[in-house]
Amino acid sequence: MKPIQLISPVDGSVYAERTPLSPTAAEAVVARARAAQKPWAARPLADRIALVKAGVAKLNAMKDVVVEETAWQMGRPTRYGGEFGGVNARTDYMAEIAAKTLSPEMIEDSASFRRYIAREPVGVVFIIAPWNYPYLTTINTLVPALIAGNSVVLKHASQTLLVGERIAEAFHAAGIPEDVFQNVVLDHATTEGLIRARSFGFVNFTGSVAGGQAMERAAAGTFTPLGLELGGKDPGYVRADADLDLAVDVLMDGAMYNAGQCCCGIERIYVHDSLFDSFVEKSVAWVGQLKLGNPFDAATTLGPMAHRRFAQTVRDQTVEAIAAGAKPLLDPKKFADDGGAYLAPQILVNVNHSMRVMKEESFGPVVGIMKVASDAEALALMNDSPYGLTASIWTKDYDTAAALGAQVETGTVFMNRADYLDPALTWTGVKDTGRGTSLSYLGFHSVTRPKSYHLKKV
Repeated sequence: MKPIQLISPVDGSVYAERTPLSPTAAEAVVARARAAQKPWAARPLADRIALVKAGVAKLNAMKDVVVEETAWQMGRPTRYGGEFGGVNARTDYMAEIAAKTLSPEMIEDSASFRRYIAREPVGVVFIIAPWNYPYLTTINTLVPALIAGNSVVLKHASQTLLVGERIAEAFHAAGIPEDVFQNVVLDHATTEGLIRARSFGFVNFTGSVAGGQAMERAAAGTFTPLGLELGGKDPGYVRADADLDLAVDVLMDGAMYNAGQCCCGIERIYVHDSLFDSFVEKSVAWVGQLKLGNPFDAATTLGPMAHRRFAQTVRDQTVEAIAAGAKPLLDPKKFADDGGAYLAPQILVNVNHSMRVMKEESFGPVVGIMKVASDAEALALMNDSPYGLTASIWTKDYDTAAALGAQVETGTVFMNRADYLDPALTWTGVKDTGRGTSLSYLGFHSVTRPKSYHLKKV
């Protein structure tokens, strides 16, 4: 098998190299996972929860190594300290609601009948995780899957090959059996072959639309449930009654944090004409303070993109937009843009929806800002997208935000915040963003199946 190389965006070096499993070896992994699942599910729920939380605690103990490795793998500045806040919060919440969510729903318990709906694990859960938030996106499914009594096979993105190894190291050190949770390196053909062979009870994939389509083709006819979180082009709408300074601060952070490589990052903004000039001026000043550079430099606030080809996609979209009349407001020469993975941030005005930068996913530190005259115009533009993960509405009125949110084609509606994930609320999307759900009590529903019991006493 051809080795998979991880090219670091920091310096272009080969940071790690792993040989993917052969199809036969991959099938053996699945067989071990199946054999280990039922004994794992037979353990008391409290024991499974304790072991999962212990695994996360072991991962926390690796923080210094994990933060450094993550910077080398995908470029996030070390000053931000990794993803442990979200990892811990999501783990704690899912553990807290597990007993209630997984308990049978009793319909009748009388002298004649006992009728109830139980939830049982789906068996082997396959997680195909992305590189942009490599720990958080894994935890979203891994924690509820293990707590619910499933075994798990994890395949991480080639850009973050070491992440799965670190999670497995931590969870195994905590006492989770090695066959219950296995990290693997697979190529695309072997991955699709396993799905085609009906190897899993549930497959969770986070990645591109094309990748999601490949998952669906592989699963066609197998009836394997799929959770797909795919592309996004999340909008922000700043109404006339918005808190301007707060909107600038949060929306620019949402557009630029992690070099714009956030599933729910802000990629397009619509601002009421009464605030437009001020919003743009303040946004340019905000982004102009960012420091693009080596992620190990404590002063760096914007690291390289995860790969030079990702940066090139953003450059191409930006150049095309400027050629079509868009106006760039930041001078790339003021940043350490190297023409490769280190990409200067950019704000564009005079943009419209004929431009790829306003319609296609950018997944980088560029944002287009358009002026609107009304809620109706903003709604039409927000919905003029093949994607729908989150939408951010800026207003002082709850009822207005809810009324507008009801008309936006999206999975999550934010009011006066953006680029955030609440573990108590389900994470889901519409249109080409995919299907399925994670986190909240519904996250347990994704990794379990309902089973009805109709018991008659005679």
